[in-house]
Amino acid sequence: MSQLAIAKSHSNLVSIPQLLNAAEACYGKQTFLKEGEVTLSFCDFAGRAKQVAAALIGRGIQPGDHIAVWAPNCIEWVIAALGVQCSGAVLVTLNTRYKGNEAGYILRLVGAKLLFVMEHFLNCDYPALLVDESLPDLQEIVVFRQTKSVHTLWEDFLAAAVDIPAQVVGTRMAAVGGEDISDILFTSGTTGRPKGVMTCHAQNIRIFTEWGDIVGIREGDRYLAVNPFFHCFGYKAGILVSLIRGATLLPQAVFDSSETLKRIAAEKITVLPGPPTIFLSLLAHPELEKYDISSLKSTATGAAAIPVTMILQMKQRLGFERVITAYGLTESCGIVSMCRANDSAEIIANTSGRALADIELRCVDGNNQELARGEPGEIVLRGYNVMKGYIDNEAATGEAIDSEGWLHTGDIGVMDDQGNLRITDRLKDMFITGGFNCYPAEIENNLSRHPAIAMNAIIGIADKRLGEVAMAFVVLKEGAKLNQTELIGWCREQMANYKVPRYVRFVDVLPLNASGKVMKYELRNMITFEKLLETI
Repeated sequence: MSQLAIAKSHSNLVSIPQLLNAAEACYGKQTFLKEGEVTLSFCDFAGRAKQVAAALIGRGIQPGDHIAVWAPNCIEWVIAALGVQCSGAVLVTLNTRYKGNEAGYILRLVGAKLLFVMEHFLNCDYPALLVDESLPDLQEIVVFRQTKSVHTLWEDFLAAAVDIPAQVVGTRMAAVGGEDISDILFTSGTTGRPKGVMTCHAQNIRIFTEWGDIVGIREGDRYLAVNPFFHCFGYKAGILVSLIRGATLLPQAVFDSSETLKRIAAEKITVLPGPPTIFLSLLAHPELEKYDISSLKSTATGAAAIPVTMILQMKQRLGFERVITAYGLTESCGIVSMCRANDSAEIIANTSGRALADIELRCVDGNNQELARGEPGEIVLRGYNVMKGYIDNEAATGEAIDSEGWLHTGDIGVMDDQGNLRITDRLKDMFITGGFNCYPAEIENNLSRHPAIAMNAIIGIADKRLGEVAMAFVVLKEGAKLNQTELIGWCREQMANYKVPRYVRFVDVLPLNASGKVMKYELRNMITFEKLLETI
């Protein structure tokens, strides 16, 4: 089928089940998924996803039920996720770095009926982490890649699909509408509790169709999926875009610079998106020049300040023809603005580009009034990509989306005369560690559970490799004893690794204002002043 015919067939898609059928019809026997020696064509994949949908229907799963996936990037993740959506259920993604209490909270909140999981990954037994969690709605755990388990094996789960006629699955898929919720992805908030962002089928397909166009994803591209599937960058900009554009998706469970360079060379990878830390690691690899990475063509990055020299090196040393930077948040389906291919290296490095079509983007003052170009203000947006809300949290939804439909991001930015957006600060104190958003209030809430800690405050500080990392200021209870090594070790058992403070400062008191709130700018100033003294 010609590219023109493919584009036309995709233009009226409103649901992910429709996208699956269109991809099967357009790309047929071409390879969609490849992991190791396993390859699946678009036709093979569609059949497997429908098999999952049939098995779920056979278990009594109804449209709108919530089904979770807790696993690293792998072929089964993709099959399970699309199968969930073909059944009319809602996909809920879980961060592979979560501990049991973090995953348990989310599973309870959404009332997940079934959980797909990789039982063993990086010395972690995910189902075992949930043993002490109360999960009254969870009916079944299905484990990938196991031959023995107390839980349901993936192969046994799929085998149950034979009892459900294909017509039943087809009817369920056809009933899914564009405004139905397709997924719930969690983003931590300043309240310290994760919030589940609900987005719909049509808005995700529409915005990532444009994302694929701008990044330049083409039929037959070979897309290395290093970005985790539980995140918008991996799931939507990876799985959905590959289905839309006819690319071959190659999942990679863990980023390792040497392994990534080997795969680029061996698999002739053409597309490799990711946070800046990935490209900095590749550029710093001592044997970079030994690998044939000449196949690389397109990439998208963002999530941190980027030196102009990095953009130039990504083109000159890594060989990318097209480098795109972007800005987005989970509440905007993952995308708000993007640079364009013909932008200068300075614009690509220093801005996040311009708003996508039919999305309004502004910088406003404290009264929600638009500011003149060049003046910093809170970034707000309005358009088809704004989330439907936070699950079971009307108050937070009302705070995020005002009465006129503007989504308030909490980020501070400046727009130039061409509409290019530059992110300058974050109202919510969020910082980014290796591409992952870290929210101080969530980490502080976790630390407050330590029996020796009276008070604590978290700030983000600069780190050469990860961008920023957490630093904890801790006030101990009277008579309590605790050192940095002990506290960091405790944190590694209680929270995802990217949230764990890398530095701890024990203090007698925290600087508080008249309202009793911690004045974090004083903590930042303290660190800045100390670093300045070190240079004298």
